[in-house]
Amino acid sequence: MKTLFALPPTPVIPVVGREAGFPVRRVFCVGRNYAEHAREMGRDPDREPPFFFTKWAETVMPGGGEITYPRQTKNYHFELEMVVAIDGAGQDLDEEAAARIVFGYAVGLDMTRRDLQAAAKDLARPWDFAKNVEQSAPVGAITPAAEMDPFERAAMELKVNGATRQRGDIADMIWPVAPMLSILSRFYRLEPGDLVMTGTPAGVGAVVPGDVIEATIAGLTPLTVTITQPSSPDGA
Repeated sequence: MKTLFALPPTPVIPVVGREAGFPVRRVFCVGRNYAEHAREMGRDPDREPPFFFTKWAETVMPGGGEITYPRQTKNYHFELEMVVAIDGAGQDLDEEAAARIVFGYAVGLDMTRRDLQAAAKDLARPWDFAKNVEQSAPVGAITPAAEMDPFERAAMELKVNGATRQRGDIADMIWPVAPMLSILSRFYRLEPGDLVMTGTPAGVGAVVPGDVIEATIAGLTPLTVTITQPSSPDGA
């Protein structure tokens, strides 16, 4: 059947050691999954179950590179995250079954219009304008889980223009990968091509055009992003 217009291509993330890439279906994100970050956002991490929000697949920037400072913000924040890539399917999964559908892991950034997020929180509105932003999900090359040692500890670091801004370890996650995916699968049937961004450690902060972000998680391919000028001088 002919179509009226062409849809944008599906983002495809490189996979370490393989010619074929990982096509992205959906992007799920877990909020406040590191205790110190939850506290810096004014929340009590000991009292909250995990919660999730989504980004369009089109927000994914495979391999990083240049991303444009977005419109309608004066406070664009970085959030370093470990990304889980899914290659199986299932709903209402127990933790063992959830672990089996993990294809691999990557370094990612959940870029956020923090001023819009703060305004949404104040009005008890959704976070879409803050989180679901074009080019706001750079993701590095995926390392297949089958080719890694058990991945329960890994140092995380994010630098802006060479200066360290975030440090942490994936072992500090309040909800590790298997229980997180198990809970998410109660609300959505997880499918091949899904990505799950697993939260960020403390130290989030703003960037401006010209800044270079270097994100690393031990054992994974590093991710580098350069922030470029907005579409108008004032970003509006």
